[in-house]
Amino acid sequence: MGLSPPVPLLLGLLLLQGVVRPLWGDLVFIPSVIRMSGPAVSASLVGGTEDVTVSLALLQDAEGLLPVPSCGVLSNETGDWSLTVTPSVDSLEVTVRLKRDLQWCASNETDSFSESPCIVQTLLVSASHNSSCLAHLLIQVEIYANSSLAHNASENVTVIPNQVYQPLGPCPCNLTAGACDVRCCCDQECSSTLTDLFREACFTGVFGGDVNPAFDRLCSAPPVPGVPDWSPLLCVQSPLANSPFLGYFHRGSASSRQRTSVDVYLHTDVKDVSDFGYKQGDPIMTVDKAYFTIPQVSLAGQCLHSAPVAFLQNFDVRCATHLEVYQERDDIVNVKIKNGAIGGIVTPKVIYEEATDLDKFITSTETLLSNGSAPRNVNVEEHYLFRWNNNTITEINVKILRAEINAHHKGIISQRFTVKFLSYNSGNEKESSGNPGYQLSKPIRALNTNRMNNVTTLHLWQSAGRGLCTSATFKPILFGENALSGCLLEVGLHENCTQLRENAVELLGSLIQATHVATRGNSDYRDLGDGWLEIIRADAPDTGADPSVSSTNGFCPDIPAQLSIRILISDAGAVEGITQQEILGVETRFSSVSWQFQCGLTCEERPDLAPLSASVQFIKIPAQLPHPLTRGALLSVCCQGLTVGFLLHIGCVPQ
Repeated sequence: MGLSPPVPLLLGLLLLQGVVRPLWGDLVFIPSVIRMSGPAVSASLVGGTEDVTVSLALLQDAEGLLPVPSCGVLSNETGDWSLTVTPSVDSLEVTVRLKRDLQWCASNETDSFSESPCIVQTLLVSASHNSSCLAHLLIQVEIYANSSLAHNASENVTVIPNQVYQPLGPCPCNLTAGACDVRCCCDQECSSTLTDLFREACFTGVFGGDVNPAFDRLCSAPPVPGVPDWSPLLCVQSPLANSPFLGYFHRGSASSRQRTSVDVYLHTDVKDVSDFGYKQGDPIMTVDKAYFTIPQVSLAGQCLHSAPVAFLQNFDVRCATHLEVYQERDDIVNVKIKNGAIGGIVTPKVIYEEATDLDKFITSTETLLSNGSAPRNVNVEEHYLFRWNNNTITEINVKILRAEINAHHKGIISQRFTVKFLSYNSGNEKESSGNPGYQLSKPIRALNTNRMNNVTTLHLWQSAGRGLCTSATFKPILFGENALSGCLLEVGLHENCTQLRENAVELLGSLIQATHVATRGNSDYRDLGDGWLEIIRADAPDTGADPSVSSTNGFCPDIPAQLSIRILISDAGAVEGITQQEILGVETRFSSVSWQFQCGLTCEERPDLAPLSASVQFIKIPAQLPHPLTRGALLSVCCQGLTVGFLLHIGCVPQ
């Protein structure tokens, strides 16, 4: 059988003749060119596959010219080749298979490793509609004789020996099944003639087949440089077959044969294991065998609108979306969720509330008045509470905060989504933050002994809208996470400085409406003696008296503008190997600044913005001090940058 032109030349001829030119339309083969070396290959036809006919043609090159195929002639049987089309999701799976048995290919060759291919042909798969060509797939067939076919090797499984008695993979450099690997002298598929060509350059070591090296403690092993002179007295007399390297692998008996054809997976089936109970981290499933999704934020900061909810994993996220592209989610009332038992279903209980202050959720709002435009509802907050028992879900409660806006509103909407898992027998008590020590990213437990409902926590600001303090919400301080937040306070030109100080102290003080914090993550709220520490408030500002310097319009000194929260933590032992951390103390400190009204060319009667900030810092005790410098390192540091004369005078030797 004659050889066809090389692949680059063949592709060039096809491009000149317009066979594999890019076609206008939505249909395309992925991949569009395949070099075939086995009995079957597959490709995917994606795009608008309705009413599309797929045909197979064998291209015969006459005097170096390839004919232009005609899509009007339909054929799924072309000589030794067959074409199979399998519908898939938004695509067609196209498989071209050789009908003849490859045994004849090996039997016709006297040399199993002939340099010439056994089969060399060019196939063209065409997708057409009403005899009009839409897409092409070019297949260059080059199949070589394979010695493994002559020995009736299994095409389904690869037998793996018992690794306890013999090494797994006695020839790691044998990378190609049924063919000789160059420089791999342990490859049993290499004939003696081929092995003689590279015998002087064989791979060495484990990769070259030395998978059972002599143990360095054997008396028969050659001496290793650098060992002490008394090492031969402690060597071991043992046969080479008794290797310490055996048994280092997992047990296995058979491995499924991997497909070598090109596969394009456009759709992944949803894996549903909820009928056998949920485990922590498993996606929650619906009765439609789909993931139950809630918008979440990825590690890159992007908002994923169809992210699966994981069992026993809480989160609290915010997503910003333009109202022009905002799409309302499906009604949660109609969703039926699998509870983790066979046939078990739980339906969420939904409560709707109306939002009153839109400035907290929508920024840069523009309303385009349109006659007859109806208002629409948007969800600004969705709170999900899952009750669980062992590995099942017993109850789902949802609270949705929605707002009514004009259908032509423009701006950015800030949405909040929270998911919390609670035990089925837990009441309304505050959830613990660890047992007994604090867990990372859990809220700090706090008490306010000055009020009846004394359970609280420490907060930071969660800015919304224009970032004003009046519209900012609170978020809890999480254990082990340093954070910084702030908001803007509107101040007038003729603002009373005393009143400004009182407003700033009130806003900053609202973040720490607590008198005590819990030492442990499970301290009892009802027992103040169960590991509760009083918060140390340093440098509390005095807002009652003005400073000696008189205030002028547009300038106020000593305005409390910064709140620093420092939390001392330490390791307090371990439980089942897990380090337990506790809080040793909490200190709050105010910092004051001088505020100056910012004017442009003229000072207009408009409010200015004064920034307020709050920060939290976790300090581990004892502090991890840097390693002390040795005398040599200290001299090296001290002598840097000095002249040679002075170095000799103080005793430093230049390096």
